[in-house]
Amino acid sequence: MSTFVLIHGGGDVGWSWHLVAAELVARGHEVFAPDLPAGDDSLTLEDYADAVVAEVGPRRDVVVLGHSFGAFTAPLVAERLSADLLVLAAGMIPAPGEPPERWWSESGYLAAAEAQAAIDGGLTGNEDPYVSFYNGVPRELADEALRQERAHPSSAAMEVPWPLKVWPDVPTRVIVFADDRFFPPRFLRDLARERLGVVADEVPGGHCAMLSRPTEIAEMLVGYLD
Repeated sequence: MSTFVLIHGGGDVGWSWHLVAAELVARGHEVFAPDLPAGDDSLTLEDYADAVVAEVGPRRDVVVLGHSFGAFTAPLVAERLSADLLVLAAGMIPAPGEPPERWWSESGYLAAAEAQAAIDGGLTGNEDPYVSFYNGVPRELADEALRQERAHPSSAAMEVPWPLKVWPDVPTRVIVFADDRFFPPRFLRDLARERLGVVADEVPGGHCAMLSRPTEIAEMLVGYLD
């Protein structure tokens, strides 16, 4: 049995992982999907990591996953928990010392998103969240996700440089969602190679594929344990 720690993205809650969590539990694993603190602009990425570590407590055989903005917190948690594996799913792969607010330009995202939007007729980065975030997600689940949106991350978390000087000494995998209209898949695959030297894996689904493709995601995660 492994312990999976699933860290949500910006504006989100742990509920977003409930379908994947159920799949993992059915396969005999333990799952934590905490709600990171929200509504406090003084909290930093370190504070978010503190909250996750406090909830998980002493566990062994830990797999830490960070989705989207959660990729800034997940490596901090993985290092503190001495995780066996770190997974970034449609993740904003950080660079040492890079403030999250600068990631958008320094990672090459802005240019990549603009180029992809020109190809797909404006689907990528569309202002309608049902188009850009929840494509492929059943409407009732997308509606519930939007109802649960919160003020996260904080201004401090966006402005303070990412605190790690080097990537944690934890095996790292990257998952790209093939139909992602927020982070173009090709951009994320390139970023994974450039920043981590990792060849990304791919599953179907949009940016919130955990609500549309939970079985495929769970199977990939469990497959990493072999």
